Amino acid sequence: MIARQAVSEVNATNEVISGLAQSAQRISEVVKLITDIANQTNLLALNATIEAARAGDAGKGFAVVASEVKNLANQTANATDEIASQISDIQSKTEGAVSAITKIGEVINKIDEFSTAIASSVEQQGSATGEISRNVEQASRGTADVSNNISVVTHAASETGASASEVLKASEELSLKAMMLKKEVTSFIENIRKV
Repeated sequence: MIARQAVSEVNATNEVISGLAQSAQRISEVVKLITDIANQTNLLALNATIEAARAGDAGKGFAVVASEVKNLANQTANATDEIASQISDIQSKTEGAVSAITKIGEVINKIDEFSTAIASSVEQQGSATGEISRNVEQASRGTADVSNNISVVTHAASETGASASEVLKASEELSLKAMMLKKEVTSFIENIRKV
């Protein structure tokens, strides 16, 4: 029963991590959109620089603004590249966590099977002292297997916890970078509107 509860917990954790992977994918799509906007802005800044050059002295002030817009577009593109890299790292670690959790579930299922087999054997072999002795020995071996499996589960759970901590840390960093990028994009758009 405890093993079944552990499988249920593993499945719930797997769903949470899968949700994180989906969120990272959605953020990746937003980053791509921002990158596209930065590229288009960069192209507009280039066109504005060309037009300012055509205007001669009258266009010098506009050329400075176009240059600043281009610099901001480049900074935005660099920031989105960094965010995309962080998202890729999160997705990779999330896949590793899902794999580890799946393995934990498999080990717990085996533990449950061993426990069921041991209980069945003990019930069937209760008539004679010799049979009881053999069943106790078999149960002892099964318990050793269960102990080994618990050790494997404990190790895998520790690794999953570390992976989850890394995913959380990376998510917090990504959130902070996304807020900074949003501020930069808002400022950038306000600057463009002023032009």
